[in-house]
Amino acid sequence: MVMACRFEITLSQEDAADVTGARAALDEADDIEAVLTVFRDTSDVADLNRRAGGEDVVVSPALFALLTRSAELNAATEGAFDVTSTPLSRCWGFLTREGRVPNDDEIEAARARAGMRHVRLDAVTRGVRFDRPGVEVNFGAIGKGYALDRMAAILRRQSVRRALLSAGRSSVLALGGRGRGWPIDVRPTLASRVAARLWLRHGAVGTSGAGEQFIECDGRRYGHVIDPRSGRPAEGVLGATVVTSTAADADALSTAFLIGGAALARRYCDAHPGTVAILVLGDRPETPVTIGHYQDAMLEVLP
Repeated sequence: MVMACRFEITLSQEDAADVTGARAALDEADDIEAVLTVFRDTSDVADLNRRAGGEDVVVSPALFALLTRSAELNAATEGAFDVTSTPLSRCWGFLTREGRVPNDDEIEAARARAGMRHVRLDAVTRGVRFDRPGVEVNFGAIGKGYALDRMAAILRRQSVRRALLSAGRSSVLALGGRGRGWPIDVRPTLASRVAARLWLRHGAVGTSGAGEQFIECDGRRYGHVIDPRSGRPAEGVLGATVVTSTAADADALSTAFLIGGAALARRYCDAHPGTVAILVLGDRPETPVTIGHYQDAMLEVLP
């Protein structure tokens, strides 16, 4: 188990000779968790969170690149994807699985410590600094996809031509594939059935859902995915699946579209060709909404 889920690599029977390369790629997932986890004091991210509120912290090229991409995705999704939203999740009790409904003052205090605007990135020195105490980064919404991308790079260097990489049910990356490609079911947590099936040859799929954690108060349900712009749980979308070229982007965008809904997905996909969003909306759970186009994916809507 890595990043609280099972990482797997599926090979065709004809590609059994690629097992050695697959094992090397799986080892990479362990190494990435040691860098990104916030649950080990010795990780690079834990060190960054401890120190960057008071000093410039020089980080590795890989971590700086991930922070830079996270900042780009934050801007491109109008703030819906944000790796600094941990204070908000903590405020609602979801980090410790002890959900609660905070008052408005608590939410505003948490919002003051969240936002990529508080993260200063120096591309010359690879220096990172937070402009106020209490800011922290957490790559939970992009880390699994990032790990799959790194694992796929290892497979390519090992001349592996066909493989399906997965991290739990939410992050998948296809490397090659025969015929129509690898079949991947789209089923948000709260949906009553599989909403659609993707056939993917090259590319990645990320899925975010509103059902993993939630609390109920006064007859109202609050999911664990927090909209960093409002400080309150996202509403209206049961599940968001994204197909694009990299698993990191697919993961991040699925979270952003779960928060921002069809309007945000449409604006993003119009501006970024090569991205597909499949949304299961709360008022139409049996009819997925598909936005955008990805060349190496075929979507089969199931009856």
